[in-house]
Amino acid sequence: MFDWMVWTTPTAVFFVCIVLMLAVMTVWEIRSPTVLRKGFLPMATTRGDRLFIGLLVAAYINLAFLGLGETFMEWFALDEEPSVWISFVLSMGVLALIMRKA
Repeated sequence: MFDWMVWTTPTAVFFVCIVLMLAVMTVWEIRSPTVLRKGFLPMATTRGDRLFIGLLVAAYINLAFLGLGETFMEWFALDEEPSVWISFVLSMGVLALIMRKA
Protein backbone atom coordinates (compact mmCIF):
# COMPACT_ATOMS: atom_id res chain seq x y z
CA MET A 1 0.00 0.00 0.00
CA PHE A 2 2.86 2.40 0.78
CA ASP A 3 5.18 1.29 -2.02
CA TRP A 4 4.98 4.71 -3.67
CA MET A 5 6.52 6.42 -0.64
CA VAL A 6 10.12 6.15 0.48
CA TRP A 7 9.98 5.51 4.23
CA THR A 8 13.39 6.48 5.46
CA THR A 9 14.24 6.54 9.15
CA PRO A 10 14.03 10.36 9.40
CA THR A 11 10.62 10.33 7.68
CA ALA A 12 9.30 7.68 10.04
CA VAL A 13 10.67 9.50 13.11
CA PHE A 14 9.09 12.77 11.94
CA PHE A 15 5.63 11.21 11.56
CA VAL A 16 5.91 9.22 14.81
CA CYS A 17 6.76 12.47 16.62
CA ILE A 18 3.68 14.15 15.15
CA VAL A 19 1.42 11.28 16.22
CA LEU A 20 2.92 11.30 19.72
CA MET A 21 2.48 15.08 19.99
CA LEU A 22 -1.18 14.80 19.01
CA ALA A 23 -1.74 12.04 21.56
CA VAL A 24 0.00 13.98 24.34
CA MET A 25 -1.89 17.16 23.45
CA THR A 26 -5.21 15.28 23.59
CA VAL A 27 -4.48 13.88 27.05
CA TRP A 28 -3.17 17.26 28.24
CA GLU A 29 -6.32 19.01 27.00
CA ILE A 30 -8.55 16.51 28.79
CA ARG A 31 -6.61 16.82 32.05
CA SER A 32 -6.09 20.59 31.91
CA PRO A 33 -8.30 22.61 29.54
CA THR A 34 -6.45 25.36 27.71
CA VAL A 35 -6.96 29.11 27.98
CA LEU A 36 -6.25 31.79 25.39
CA ARG A 37 -2.80 33.33 25.72
CA LYS A 38 -1.07 36.16 23.88
CA GLY A 39 2.60 35.66 23.12
CA PHE A 40 4.77 36.99 20.30
CA LEU A 41 2.14 36.09 17.70
CA PRO A 42 -0.27 38.92 16.85
CA MET A 43 -3.26 36.95 18.16
CA ALA A 44 -4.36 35.05 21.24
CA THR A 45 -3.80 31.32 20.81
CA THR A 46 -4.57 28.06 22.57
CA ARG A 47 -2.17 25.12 22.89
CA GLY A 48 -3.80 23.48 19.89
CA ASP A 49 -3.40 26.63 17.80
CA ARG A 50 0.26 26.85 18.72
CA LEU A 51 0.79 23.16 17.89
CA PHE A 52 -0.85 23.59 14.49
CA ILE A 53 1.19 26.71 13.69
CA GLY A 54 4.36 25.00 14.93
CA LEU A 55 3.74 21.90 12.81
CA LEU A 56 3.20 24.06 9.73
CA VAL A 57 6.46 25.92 10.38
CA ALA A 58 8.26 22.60 10.98
CA ALA A 59 6.97 21.23 7.67
CA TYR A 60 8.09 24.36 5.81
CA ILE A 61 11.55 24.19 7.40
CA ASN A 62 11.95 20.55 6.36
CA LEU A 63 10.71 21.23 2.82
CA ALA A 64 13.01 24.22 2.44
CA PHE A 65 15.96 22.19 3.72
CA LEU A 66 15.24 19.41 1.22
CA GLY A 67 14.82 21.90 -1.61
CA LEU A 68 18.05 23.73 -0.79
CA GLY A 69 20.19 20.60 -0.27
CA GLU A 70 22.15 20.98 -3.51
CA THR A 71 22.58 24.70 -2.89
CA PHE A 72 24.00 23.97 0.56
CA MET A 73 26.46 21.56 -1.08
CA GLU A 74 27.73 24.38 -3.29
CA TRP A 75 27.74 27.08 -0.61
CA PHE A 76 29.59 25.02 1.99
CA ALA A 77 31.68 22.88 -0.44
CA LEU A 78 30.21 19.62 0.87
CA ASP A 79 30.75 16.22 -0.76
CA GLU A 80 27.10 15.25 -0.29
CA GLU A 81 23.82 16.86 0.71
CA PRO A 82 23.53 17.64 4.42
CA SER A 83 21.60 15.18 6.55
CA VAL A 84 17.87 15.72 7.01
CA TRP A 85 18.45 15.17 10.72
CA ILE A 86 19.70 18.76 10.82
CA SER A 87 16.37 20.09 9.56
CA PHE A 88 14.50 17.72 11.90
CA VAL A 89 16.33 19.03 14.96
CA LEU A 90 15.95 22.63 13.78
CA SER A 91 12.22 22.22 13.10
CA MET A 92 11.56 20.54 16.46
CA GLY A 93 13.45 23.37 18.18
CA VAL A 94 11.32 25.98 16.40
CA LEU A 95 8.19 23.99 17.29
CA ALA A 96 9.23 23.95 20.97
CA LEU A 97 9.87 27.72 20.84
CA ILE A 98 6.44 28.37 19.34
CA MET A 99 4.73 26.14 21.90
CA ARG A 100 6.54 27.83 24.77
CA LYS A 101 6.63 31.51 23.78
CA ALA A 102 3.78 32.11 21.30
